[in-house]
Parts: sequence; structure tokens; C-alpha cells
Amino acid sequence: MSGARFTSAFAADLEAYLAFKQAMGCYGASRIWYLRQFDAWCTGHGRIVFDQDTVEGWVKARLERSGRYRSWMSYIRDFGRWLQATGHPGAYVLSGRWKAPFNQPRPYLLGRREINAFFTAAARLDTSSPWQWQAPAFFTLMHSCGLRTGEARALRTGHVDLHSEDIDIVWSKGNRSRRLPVTPQVAGVLAACDAQSQARFPGREYFFVSAVGHQVSGCTPGVMFARIWDQAGLSRPLAGRQPVPYDFRHHFAYACIERWRILGKDVHAMLPYLSAYMGHASFDSTYYYIHTSPDFLDAYDHITRASQDLLPEVGFG
Repeated sequence: MSGARFTSAFAADLEAYLAFKQAMGCYGASRIWYLRQFDAWCTGHGRIVFDQDTVEGWVKARLERSGRYRSWMSYIRDFGRWLQATGHPGAYVLSGRWKAPFNQPRPYLLGRREINAFFTAAARLDTSSPWQWQAPAFFTLMHSCGLRTGEARALRTGHVDLHSEDIDIVWSKGNRSRRLPVTPQVAGVLAACDAQSQARFPGREYFFVSAVGHQVSGCTPGVMFARIWDQAGLSRPLAGRQPVPYDFRHHFAYACIERWRILGKDVHAMLPYLSAYMGHASFDSTYYYIHTSPDFLDAYDHITRASQDLLPEVGFG
């Protein structure tokens, strides 16, 4: 089990919940820590019913110490959902009104010409480092599979199966793992990168490596992205959002949504597949890509309509 040593009336349920999360690949210490705080508070206040008064009472107490930082609320909210799903219909699920207001910045919208120019320049990158051959593969995974920068950096050689044409994203954000099918085209790009990296760094641990064969540092993808962008002769906005690697992940999501919309598919019915593929903790994260402003989709429409051929299919239609 978790070894958390719960003492409240919810101890058995908390242990069962953590066992369930661990079976799903979620081993986060932060989740255990905050649930222990909840358990201790319930013990100290004699709370024995998982109702609104108990949950929000603890939340209010925590807010006095944590201020505007509220990501920990997801743990108690998820526990409430789990209780409801496991035979406790009266369990309270923390209301969304407790979420801190947050205005998501608009991403830089990559267009067809920019994507073409970027990958042309990436294939000809002028550098003596491994990025000379691994840049196309690294950014292809972000563009064609919607990977986070950190997920591409953390990819190990054993997580890439070129024969089966899939990759394993292990213990990513929120300690979630997933297996992603890739197209033959993407597998081919990965194979070319792997062959050169294996020749230079035999027995390497990570799929993408630094100049000395170690894991790529957190800042390097941004630096290489900027170098490729400039080498491609692409202009930068004078104001507003600047292009960054993460915009490839945005493009992947938007292009999938727009493709489904153009094909007449029910976008909302398809979102669970997109959410699972991208490794989102909840549909809230996925819904961000269907922006609240209708003219945001309209503004993006002329880009995605012209760039569908730049995004290989990924196995879920």
C-alpha cells in the first residue's frame, strides 16, 4: 500500500483509493502528502462523513496557508469522484468554484509555411551536436504526436518500439503513463535518428541525448527551436506570443479537432481519445483546445484547413 498510515474515519477508503491510483501508474508523493493532511484534519476535528462541510472545511483551512496555490484541490476532488464510483453515492465532489481563476495565454498559431520551413531547416541544422540528426525526430514527436517537451526529453531507448511502431510515455505529468501508436512515417524518422545516435553513443540510455550522451537538459529544446526558427529565416512577432516548441503540441490538438469537425465527426465524442493520447488529467485540459471564443476557432480555421497533410494520422481516426 502507500504506507501513509491514515487514522481518520476515511483511512480504509484512502488506502484503497491510493492503491487504485498506484495500479493506474500514479505514484505521486504530493497526492499522498495532501491526503495525509486531510486525514489528520478530519481526525483532529472529529469528521466522519465525507460531505460538503467536511471537504470544504478542510479546503478553507488549507487556503489560509497556501494562498492562491490550488492545484492540490484536484486530489480531494478526485478522491470524492472515486468514492462515488465505488459505492458511496453521497460522497461530496469539490465544486469547480474553488478553482483559482486563470487566463490561459493564446498559443502562437503555427501555419503551413512555417512548419514546412522549420522542418526543412531542422534537417539541415548547422551544429556539431547530436541535434544535427535528432532535431527532426524530436520536434516531429511534438508536432505529429502532441508530446510535451519533457516527455520527448525523458524518452528512453527501451520506450521506443520501431517494430510495433509505438512509444511509451512513462510517468509523465501527474505520474501518468500511456502507449502511443505512431505512423510509419514517424517511425521512419525515429529509426533514422536512432541509427545515428546508436553509432555515436552505443548503449545510450535516453533516445535523445546531449553532446556527451546524457539526457537532454530542460532548456536545450527551446534553444534549438529558436536556432532552427532563425536558420529557416522565419520572422518573429513584434509583440505578443513568441513561437516556442510547445506550439507544436497546440497545433497537434487543434489540427485533430479541426479535422474531425471538417469530416463531420462529433468532436465531443472524440475528445476522450484525444485526452488519453495527449496524457491529460481531465477533459478540462482538453477542452482548452476548443477555446471559449468562437472567433478563435475561426482565426485558426484557415491555418488548419491548409495544413492537414502536415499532421499524420495517429491511430484514432
